[in-house]
Amino acid sequence: MSRIDRVRAETNAGWRSFVRRRTAVFFTFFFPVILIVIFGALVQTDPTGGGLFAEPAAYYVPGYLAVVVLFTPLSRMGSEVARHREGNRFEKLATTPLTRGEWLLSQTLVNAIIIGLASVLILVLVVVLTGADIVVSPVLVPYVLVGVVCFCGVGAMLGSYTDSQDGAVAASNAIGLPLLFLSETFVPLEQLPGWFGPLVELSPLTYFARGVRAATFPEAEPAGVAGVDPALANLVVLATIAVVAFALGARSIPRTD
Repeated sequence: MSRIDRVRAETNAGWRSFVRRRTAVFFTFFFPVILIVIFGALVQTDPTGGGLFAEPAAYYVPGYLAVVVLFTPLSRMGSEVARHREGNRFEKLATTPLTRGEWLLSQTLVNAIIIGLASVLILVLVVVLTGADIVVSPVLVPYVLVGVVCFCGVGAMLGSYTDSQDGAVAASNAIGLPLLFLSETFVPLEQLPGWFGPLVELSPLTYFARGVRAATFPEAEPAGVAGVDPALANLVVLATIAVVAFALGARSIPRTD
């Protein structure tokens, strides 16, 4: 089999494995919907007031998308790698021509399909339930794909270095929750202490949030240096981080050959 055939076969197997887990399918789509209903439709935003939701509804679109772009790869990849380790499945894969990088690429493609569908649902619900006035930009597609690649790489590292599936899920939550709320998604930078600003710049999710916001709600993001489109500039930074994270994730997968 060629490399493309190997990746295609593993991707098909990964997709079938996902759809058979009805609980996983349900919560993958249900969790972000609940957040939109609670924060967007019930709590609502108050652009003329203060507090956490003091920005227009469109400002929080990157945060809602980040829920699936961040948590789904971290938890699914972390638990998948840990499950393969516990079941000695990497030993079985070592008897096939499939490489560690090809296996991770296949799992990333499965996540990309799942998260792509969830992202479409999120955008529709945000517009319908919150009345957000957003620009549907084609640059959203590469942002979602690159974000999935980045956090699948991180998830693979978590699954490789934690001691069990439960440990991988716990680690993904411990990392994901702070990133979700402290990466210019739901909390604007000016609401955080001044000393925390440099730490925000270290989060890959920050560049995802800034870029998606620049594409969907341009007035919220100032023009970049020398007139560079902030949507493209942040995508370049995120893509660079994604390449590094994916390479480290593939390298971290246990060697059994």
